[in-house]
This record gives sequence, C-alpha cells and structure tokens, in this order.
Amino acid sequence: MNNRNVVIIGGGPCGIEAAKTLAKLGHTAFLIEKEPHLGGHLAKWDRLFPYGQKADEVLNKITSGLENVKWFVDTQVTSINRIDKSYNVILGNGMSILADAVLLTTGFSLFPAEKKEEYGYGIYDRVITNADLEHYFAEGNDHRIQYPKKIGFVHCVGSRDEKAGNRQCSKVCCATAVKQACEIKEKFPNSTVYCFYMDLRMFGRNYEDMYLEAQKKYGIIFVRGRVSEVSEKQDGTLLIKAEDTLSGKPLRVSLDLLVLMAGMVQNSDTAKFAQMLSLNIPEDGFFQSKNYFTAPGVSSKKGVFYAGACTGPKTLPEAIAEGKSVALTIDEYLL
Repeated sequence: MNNRNVVIIGGGPCGIEAAKTLAKLGHTAFLIEKEPHLGGHLAKWDRLFPYGQKADEVLNKITSGLENVKWFVDTQVTSINRIDKSYNVILGNGMSILADAVLLTTGFSLFPAEKKEEYGYGIYDRVITNADLEHYFAEGNDHRIQYPKKIGFVHCVGSRDEKAGNRQCSKVCCATAVKQACEIKEKFPNSTVYCFYMDLRMFGRNYEDMYLEAQKKYGIIFVRGRVSEVSEKQDGTLLIKAEDTLSGKPLRVSLDLLVLMAGMVQNSDTAKFAQMLSLNIPEDGFFQSKNYFTAPGVSSKKGVFYAGACTGPKTLPEAIAEGKSVALTIDEYLL
C-alpha cells in the first residue's frame, strides 16, 4: 500500500472522522484546524437532538483514536499551490506540506442574526440566538436569562429567506428549536413557551416524536407564522408582532426572552479556499461537488475533495458519515 499525504482542512466531526479513516487506510493525514480546539460547532453545544445526548460525550468518542493523525489547532492555512500532481500547503506556523490530496471539511457558519434588524439582536438585551442559549445550557449562566415567564423561539432566521440571500433550508433549525424549547421549559417549568414557525420540517427518525412530546409533555405552543417586528418596552420586556397564518389573525405577544434560530450559511473561509484552489462557488456560497449523485465528495479540481456542511446544510450524523465515505473515495483516487 502506498503511503500518501492528505491534508484535511477543518477539524470538526467530519474532518476528524475523515482523518482517522485515512490514517487507518495507511495514509499520512494532516488535520488542520484554525480554532484553538478540535470539534467545530459540536464543541460549543450542550445536548443533541433527538435523544438529548451530551455533546461532549459524542465529541470525546469522535476525537478518540487520533494517535496516528498529525493534527494542528490554532493554525491557519496561508496558501495552497499546485505543484505537478501535488499541492503545496503552507501553514501559518511556517510548516509546508506536499499533499497528494486536499480535503475541505470547513463546515458552516451561523447566520449573523444582527442582519435581521427587525428582530433586535444586538439591540435589545433579551433577544438571543440558539448558539447563545446552548452556551447557557452548557455553562448555566447568562445575564440576559433571568427566570423568564414568557419565552419565544423564531424559526428560520436567515434560512429560507431570499431577502437575506439564503434560500436554502438549514435542516436542523426546527429540531433544534423543539429541543431547546423543551429544555428551557425544564429549566423554567412555570414559563409559557412559544415557537413561531413557517412550517415544521421534522424529517428524521424520532424527530416527530420529539415534536409531539413538546406539545403533550411540555405544553409548547406552536404558532404558524413569521414574526414581523420586535420592540422593547420600558420595563425591558419585548413586544412581538406576528401573524397566525392558520387563523389569518395578527398576534401581539409580550415576552421576557426571544430566541432566534440562526440558520446555516457558508463558512467565512469558503471564498478564501475557493480562490486558492481556483474553485467556482455557486450563488448560495457553498462548495459544489462534481456530481451531486455520483461524486458528492469530488470537486472540479483533481485531487481536491469535499465533505460535510461545506457543500450545504447537514445534520451531525450526515457529516460524520460523509467524512468516513470521502476517505474511501480519496484512498481509491490515490491508488
């Protein structure tokens, strides 16, 4: 078996799984992560839908077995140059790697909720995002969350929104909202919790059960309709204006806390790597595989591959599975 060098850019769950699999196949895997730790968004999450498993348990399982992987954190990729059939990858730490293949597992970014000014994120103190709430669940403190009696969740913030420039569905926002709504009801059992949604996309196994439990066990109130305006009252509480599209009636609800479900958008580094590798980026900003059906992890450039949410919104199991499968594709390419 020929031992080849493969550089994996992005140390989230997908990149970790790809690196481990490539190492098992006999290749030298270099895993590069710009953050100070591995794990990507998973490292910042508390519990995972639909079963409520602790995120750190999953991350610990994923990061075990990295002994044969050369991994670097807090490290930027400064340039990638094609040299004959290989790629010279130069890192911010001064290291240079001659790679026989490059795998991009750069993941996604969360939509910057402050761009939706009508929701008041960054303007009103009691408007937070799903990431902020997950941090609260993990750490147990946030000055903005003080025994709220009425709590609202707004789905699809920055997703399925042409004005925001993101028409795609983020796949995980509905399930995350339901999970978080149940969790905050557990924290504050006497509170009233609303979910404002366009339509619920609970497509996975046990997702629908989680939604039914949210209604029956936790009493979450689901309102089909978009929030049109958020304002702050003199006492610091929030006034929400929305329309119940099922009844056709306008709604005005006072809340102590509003949670915005920020959707997935392309990673902020996508354009940088596209320029380095001369890759075309379509309108939605995600990398585009050579063929959606037959070559989902293969780019238009020989020796460059993709996996995970850098090609579009993915669930965690999908990203992990793609990391493993693209490693086999790369191994076949390197034969």
